[in-house]
Amino acid sequence: MIRRSWTPAASIEETLALWAASLREIKKRIRPLFTQERVATNAGLFLEGLLGDEQRKTGWMRAEAAGDPGPWRQQAILGRGDWDADA
Repeated sequence: MIRRSWTPAASIEETLALWAASLREIKKRIRPLFTQERVATNAGLFLEGLLGDEQRKTGWMRAEAAGDPGPWRQQAILGRGDWDADA
């Protein structure tokens, strides 16, 4: 079941502000998982890309949405990083 975190009468602006604040909080929470700031920034851009309106979320499409010249930064987040599942 989806929990509503806004009132039915909330404006679009209020809803977008809530989403933006939630995304900032998530980025802050995952920041300690990355040893380098640029990698943490790329992880944040990766999340933003996943939330974007493209129907297909290919590496190239996510890279383009993030302003990257190619998909390698986006792919590095998933494939070349060391992940601690418990963290």
